[in-house]
Amino acid sequence: MGIELKNPIIIGASNLVLDVETVKKLEKAGAAAIVYKSLFEEQLHLEAAELEEELHEFDNLHAEMTSLFPNIEHSGPKAHLLALKKLKESVSIPVFASLNCTYDVSWVEYAKYLEETGVDGLELNFYSTISDLEKSPAEIEDARVEILKKVKAAVKIPVSVKLSSFYTNMMNVVYRMDKNGADGFVLFNRLFQPDIDIKNEKLRIPYNLSSKGDNRLALRFAGLLSCNLDGTICSNTGIHDGEDVISMLLAGANAVQVVSTVYKNGVIQVTRMLEEVSAWMKEKGYEKIDDFRGKLCKKNVDDPHAYRRAQYVDYLMKSKEYLKKYPVS
Repeated sequence: MGIELKNPIIIGASNLVLDVETVKKLEKAGAAAIVYKSLFEEQLHLEAAELEEELHEFDNLHAEMTSLFPNIEHSGPKAHLLALKKLKESVSIPVFASLNCTYDVSWVEYAKYLEETGVDGLELNFYSTISDLEKSPAEIEDARVEILKKVKAAVKIPVSVKLSSFYTNMMNVVYRMDKNGADGFVLFNRLFQPDIDIKNEKLRIPYNLSSKGDNRLALRFAGLLSCNLDGTICSNTGIHDGEDVISMLLAGANAVQVVSTVYKNGVIQVTRMLEEVSAWMKEKGYEKIDDFRGKLCKKNVDDPHAYRRAQYVDYLMKSKEYLKKYPVS
C-alpha cells in the first residue's frame, strides 16, 4: 500500500486486536502492523434494532405508561471509532482500519470516519454471501469497483481491498480494481461457513481457524499476480510458520496477514516466524527480502505452465508413480 513495514508480518483483523495490551505484546513480539477488527455496518443495524426492541418491550404494560426509559439512541460507529483511535495512539507500528458496509453511501461515510481516527490505511472488506439467483457476476463485480472508486475519491489514506476467492475470474477482478486505484490486495478473505449439527438437526457456526496448508490458493494467486500490478499483495489464510511466510514472499507477496497461528500458538509465534525467516535468509545468503521476493512468481520461472492446469496433470502422473511404489491395500 506504499507504507514501509519493518518486516512482512501483519496481524489480521480479529478479536485479538481488541485488547490494547495484547496488541502491545504483539508489537513487542515483532508484528509489523495491525489490522483492527472490521467495522460491520450490518452489525450496527442489528444492535440498534435490538436496543430499540428492548427499550420499548414494556411500553404497553400500563394504559398510562408511555415508556420506562428516557430517549436513548444506539451510538452507531462511535464506540468502534473511539477504540480504534485509542489503539492507534497506543502503538508505534502502522494500524489499518477494516470496513464492511451494506449501502454505497455508508462505505464513503464510514471510510471518512475511520480516516479521522488517524489510521495509516483502510482495508475494504468485501465480504458478502451472495444468495440472489438472478444477480450476475458482472453486477457483483461492477458494484465492488464502484465502491472502491467512491472511497478512493473520498479519503486520502491508502486503500486496499480484501477479497474472497469466489469470483468468476479473480485475475480480472483484481486487474480492474488495480486500474481503479486499489493500493493493495489482501488474498483471501476467510469466509465463515455453516455446518450442520446432525444430532439436533440445526445449523451451527464452527470456530473457523485455518490450518497449515490452507495457504495454497493464496500462494497460487500471489504467483500469478506478482509483477503485474501497481498495487501490492498481502497473502492471507493458512500462514502458520516461517516456512509459509517465505513461500508467499518467493511467490511474490509483499506481506502476509496472520491470525489463527497466534490463537493456536500464542503471541510468541510471531517472534518464532521472524526467526525462521531470518535463519533461512542467512542460510541462502540473502541480505534483504527484495533479494528473493517474487523469485518464483509466474514471470520469473522457466516453466511456461507454472501455476496453471499443467501442474495438476503433472501431479496426477506423479500420483500414479507413487501408487505403484506404495499400493493401497
